[in-house]
Amino acid sequence: MISKIIKDYNQPQKPEVRVRVGRFAGIVGIIANILLFSAKLIFGLMFKSISIIADSLNNLSDSGSNVITVVGYTMSGKPADKDHPYGHERIEYISSLIIAIFIAFFGFETMISSIEKIVSPPSETEPFSLISMIVIGATIMVKLLIALFYRKMGKHIGSDTLKASALDSIGDVFATGAVLVGMIIFNQTGFIYTDSIIGIIIALYIIIMGIKLVIETSSQLIGKAPDADFTFGIIKKIKKYDGVLGIHDLVVHSYGKNRCFCSAHVEVDSDIEVMHSHDLIDTIEADFLKEGINLVIHMDPISVSDPETNELRAKCLEIIAHFSSECQTPISMHDFRVVKGFSHTNVIFDISISNDAKMENKVICEELTERIKKINPCYNLVLTIDRDYFSERYGE
Repeated sequence: MISKIIKDYNQPQKPEVRVRVGRFAGIVGIIANILLFSAKLIFGLMFKSISIIADSLNNLSDSGSNVITVVGYTMSGKPADKDHPYGHERIEYISSLIIAIFIAFFGFETMISSIEKIVSPPSETEPFSLISMIVIGATIMVKLLIALFYRKMGKHIGSDTLKASALDSIGDVFATGAVLVGMIIFNQTGFIYTDSIIGIIIALYIIIMGIKLVIETSSQLIGKAPDADFTFGIIKKIKKYDGVLGIHDLVVHSYGKNRCFCSAHVEVDSDIEVMHSHDLIDTIEADFLKEGINLVIHMDPISVSDPETNELRAKCLEIIAHFSSECQTPISMHDFRVVKGFSHTNVIFDISISNDAKMENKVICEELTERIKKINPCYNLVLTIDRDYFSERYGE
């Protein structure tokens, strides 16, 4: 049914479809929460139930979160302009962060309210009416359906904002469920602290989930490491092209789910005519652009036909492998070349090492220099150390 309402619903990789789905989910949430607010407010006033009236105000605040979702997706769908050449899709992360803060705030408010009821319990409390419990129960079912709807839409387009909205609705289900359980237990036992105790437990859950969402969303804004499957997919695809000898220094910048900019160094045979290699690079970049990935490649020509260079490269790779094993840190080598002189020979290469490695660059350089000089004292190591933007190896 949704596929009939939303154009191209089954193509979530398209930016415009992502905006349509997010905006539609937000509008459905606004309508549902306003209807819940209106219904509970009417029943609350009719039966003079403060708990139902208070719960109706919670639905009104939820509709405010939905407005943020709609506005966020509308603004994130704006095309790139002079001031924002990479587009506006990161606004979605800001929307997620705002909703996550609301969730955490609601959890703290629930905690304070529950503690106040324990410290200052009401002197007289009348049993809850059956109609009030039915209204609360119906609210739980509607909220659960809304949460499942958000979750499905969020999973469909990979949206942190809709996942946050789903968690917000789940929090409401638990919170309202606690109210209902408290009503039933109070009617059966007269124990006035039940609602407060359950409220504290639920509040802790909501606070923890809200804080986790704040951390996760903030991480996206700060610059979270790219997904390993995504990066290895790029590496694997580039290596499939005939003429590509290696890839290194892959950098991925995300400006939203569908706004990805990458750069990489690709090694090619130095004996191949330069225009032929340049055409290969252009072809790779054009193929990635068809998939929505803006890839810029730096071409690194390396010698592969000289037996002496190849033999030395193999020995250096062996040294790097042993050193990597000793350090228990993934290390890869690239851009290997040899420049011979009268008194010494420069052995030039780069290594990629994880940012998690504690060893200083100076110590790494000294250690590798000592090991390579054991091959030949005339060898002079010229080493460049690159700290990887993701911790996994490039697959050598």
